[in-house]
Amino acid sequence: MKGLLMRCASCKRYTLQREKCPHCGGAVKSPHPPRYSPHDKYAMYRLKARLEGEEG
Repeated sequence: MKGLLMRCASCKRYTLQREKCPHCGGAVKSPHPPRYSPHDKYAMYRLKARLEGEEG
């Protein structure tokens, strides 16, 4: 079941909690990358934003 595992943004520990980390109280987020689609109509904009962020 994908989506059950969460990772703390501050201490980098894995947890099953959805709201906050039980170890440090930090915010948690999904450690899984977003799904890839070859028909992604926003890929060009995402790539452009990433390249602008690296330059500036």
